[in-house]
Amino acid sequence: FIKMIYDAGCRRLQFDDCTWGMLVDPAAVYMWGTDEGGLRKVAETNLALNNLAIEGKPADMFINTHVCRGNYHSTYANSGAYDKVAKVLFAQENVNALFLEFDDERSGGFAPLQHVSDDKMVVLGLITTKSPRLEFPSLVKERIEKASQYIPLERLCLSPQCGFASCAIGNKITPEEQ
Repeated sequence: FIKMIYDAGCRRLQFDDCTWGMLVDPAAVYMWGTDEGGLRKVAETNLALNNLAIEGKPADMFINTHVCRGNYHSTYANSGAYDKVAKVLFAQENVNALFLEFDDERSGGFAPLQHVSDDKMVVLGLITTKSPRLEFPSLVKERIEKASQYIPLERLCLSPQCGFASCAIGNKITPEEQ
């Protein structure tokens, strides 16, 4: 598939991967019907599958993973800090960038960013698309500064929490509010 879309002209591909967000949810062991060890195996399997799919990609193709946490009718599917998957996903997935939702407290703090490998960009999804409430620029700047304690500012970007990948029925906000 990657070769096919590359041959058709695609140079930027985004994986919208809900698996990682589900693995960090406080109810993950119940959702997956396993224990913490089983969740680690699921994470390792997901990593292996993703890296196998990416293996041999053209050098000039940019691939990123967006850790999707749900965006249907201004709600979300899961919560939880990235701590449980950071050493696997952030350090070992062979993508160029990670789009990570950090629009509210559900995503935890920025400390897991310390595990991001040096070759990756991180797109901080600090701006919500679930509400017409605007973020205070000073608070967004403060949160970027906190993230830069773990990732150099040159490797950080800013986006809406869903990484520009929402759908028409995704949120209950009007075009005017947007």
